[in-house]
Order: sequence, then C-alpha cells, then structure tokens
Amino acid sequence: MLPAGSPLSDWLSWLETLSPKEIDLGLDRVQTVLARLGLERPEHVLLIAGTNGKGSSVAMTDALLTAAGYRVGAYTSPHLIRYNERIAVGGVPVQDKEIIAALERVEAVRRDVPLTYFEYGTLAALVVFSTQDLDVWILEVGMGGRLDASNAIDPSASLITNVALDHCDWLGQDIETIAYEKAGVMRQGVPTVYGTPEVPQSVLQHAATIGAKLLTVGRDFKYEYRDDGDWNWAGRVAKRNALKRPGLRGAFQVGNAAAVLALIEAAGLIDAVDRPLLNRVLPTVALTGRLQTVTGGSSEWLLDVAHNPAAAQVLSASLAAFCESGKTWAIIGLLDDKDVEGVVAELNSQVDHWVAVTADSPRALAAGELARRIANAGNRPCRISESLDDAMQFARRSASENDRILVTGSFYLVGPALLNLELYSRPQS
Repeated sequence: MLPAGSPLSDWLSWLETLSPKEIDLGLDRVQTVLARLGLERPEHVLLIAGTNGKGSSVAMTDALLTAAGYRVGAYTSPHLIRYNERIAVGGVPVQDKEIIAALERVEAVRRDVPLTYFEYGTLAALVVFSTQDLDVWILEVGMGGRLDASNAIDPSASLITNVALDHCDWLGQDIETIAYEKAGVMRQGVPTVYGTPEVPQSVLQHAATIGAKLLTVGRDFKYEYRDDGDWNWAGRVAKRNALKRPGLRGAFQVGNAAAVLALIEAAGLIDAVDRPLLNRVLPTVALTGRLQTVTGGSSEWLLDVAHNPAAAQVLSASLAAFCESGKTWAIIGLLDDKDVEGVVAELNSQVDHWVAVTADSPRALAAGELARRIANAGNRPCRISESLDDAMQFARRSASENDRILVTGSFYLVGPALLNLELYSRPQS
C-alpha cells in the first residue's frame, strides 16, 4: 500500500503497475476481493452493457432517477479528463479523498489477488457507493459483459443497448460471438432490456437457456415520433406521451431514451418518472465528448468519442445533418485494436482533411501507421502530427471561417483535446 496521505494521482500511477495486463477479462479475482469487502448493496442495481450508447443511457438513467428523488450512484469508464468522472453520486463526481479511502479499503483486503487497473477501480467505486446510503447503483460495463468486472454483482435489471463490432481481439470476430459476451449480464428471472429492434440470435438463445426475462422493442416496449416533433413511449404497464426530445444530440438518442424508460420500468421505478419530470429532465441531459460543440478561438470544434464503425456511422449522419457549409478537418486517434478502415469508410464522405495523432494510451496506434491506413482506406492524404497540440494548432491555422474541426476516435484523444481547448480559451496573465 502507498504511504498514508498519498494523492490520488500517485494511487492511479501505482495501480497501473499491479498487473502485467491492462485488460485481463475474468470475474474470479473481483469476486474474491468483493467477498472479502462484504459490501451492503441497495435494492436496485442497474447494469448497462452494449457496444455504443452506454454513456448516454447511464447519463439519462442517472438524471431521471435523481430528479425523481432517488439517491443514485453511477459508475462509468473511461474518463475524459479526471478520474473522478468515473464515480458520481447524484450526478456529481466524488472527491479525491473518497476515492482514496475506497482504494485503501480495497488494498487492505486484496492481499495476493492481482487486480487490473479497471478491476481495482470498479471495486473502489462499489466501496464508495456502499458508504453513501444509496437507493440505486448504475454500473456501466467496461468491455463485453460476461467477464467484465462490473458483472461481479448481480443486477436487479439490466440493459444491453446494442451490439456492433468492437474489441474484437477480446470479444470475438463476429456479431453473434460478441453478443454472447454481452448477454452475460443477464440472470435467471431478472429482466434485461435489449435496446434496438434487431436482437442477435445468441442473445435470444442465452435468455431462453438461463430463463432471463428479455424485453425487446415492439413486443415489450415501443416508441413513435409525433407530427409535432415530440415522441410517445409505451411499456408493458406504463405510457408516456408527448415527450420532448433528449438534449443529447443525435436522432438516435430517442431510441436510447426509450430503452432507458424500459429499464426503469423493469426495475419497478417507472411510477416516479412521470411526463412532467421527463419533459423537465431529458432535454437538459448533457454528456461531455458526445457530439459536443465547443468554440475555440475563431473555429467551431466538434468532439465525439466515436471509436468503431457503428459509432462513426452515427457521427457521419450527424455531420451530414447539421454541417451546412465549409470544410471539415478531422483530427483522429485510435487504439490499436480498432477497425481503422471501417471508421474511415463511414466518415470519409464528411471529412475534407484528415490529421492523424497518437492517442494518449499505451494501446494507441502510432500516428504514422494510422495515417498510412487512413490514406489507403480513404484514398486521400492524411497529415501526421507529432502531438495533439501540433494537430490542433495546424487545424486552427488551416481552417477558414466557416470550417469546423472534428476531434474523434477515442476517449484518450477527445479528453486531452477538451483540456487543450479549455486552456487555449483561458485568458493569459
């Protein structure tokens, strides 16, 4: 254990040295330490898995239940700027001292168990929540589901937002294999919402095999758009009509909101979430780094963490919908397990100039190799930048008044870019 009084930054640096593997899927280690911790758990534990839309779904679930009067803890990953973003109570990131106390408690019982950085952080989040007298825990699955650390606790209800190709080196090379991993969040007799109409066969089969209550679009809940721009939702027992669109950008967010309402209904909490509350809260929900627009200097910046082809397709559609004039300069960084060609294929029609950067992660694809693959896939040049700051300065100099600058590809690029923009816009003394 680190010396008493060590800052959170020292703890996080030390955690990175504990395991030789950054990713080591499996539940045995976490369950062993969790049993030693003996944490008290609330009646409601909501587990949110899926390839894309997890962060948006967590944000909406958290905001709605908090506004309804429940004390809610939400655990997400990764963070964009500060580690504290991962552990929030009532929508507010907890303080360093609370995380440090939780890390100390985990370390006190860990003994010989070699936890990864993510496993240690997940256990620390659960410790924090257990000390806060919460009504609801919302846990976002980091990768997959079946063997993810967040799946060590049995949920009272769960949500699988969707399944697309991502993390293929760990989860499998096709949709059905990946879907089976995500289906691991299901439990016998426990409701699980599947958020999109096309349900993989492996999810259906696993639900039937273990006796999970699988809730699907069109059968157990539905939503429809109204002529006035609002939308209607209907679940198994409740209905909510004339709802305002979510504040999160993108037409797909209505589908995410519909699945969130189905999750809340499945958890038995829908009565507290009435139409006035929905129309007061949903339009105000915001999520950093998701189709986020920032003004930096004379340029408009758009930041989005799209890191796989499915997310890039959504980003491309959004760019086409609200970018009317000017050129798009895309600064991109991707991790080495990502489908570069698939991402480029989705975005290439909306991008005029590519700039490759090495994202701030040990698993990042080097800028030179990324640029080579972008150029081959997009059949156009791609600039190589030595650093994110160099790329952003280049884009600032090159972009004209009506142009926009897109930063995308990874949390590990968008987070530092947001910090760069914050520093850039801060008055100099």
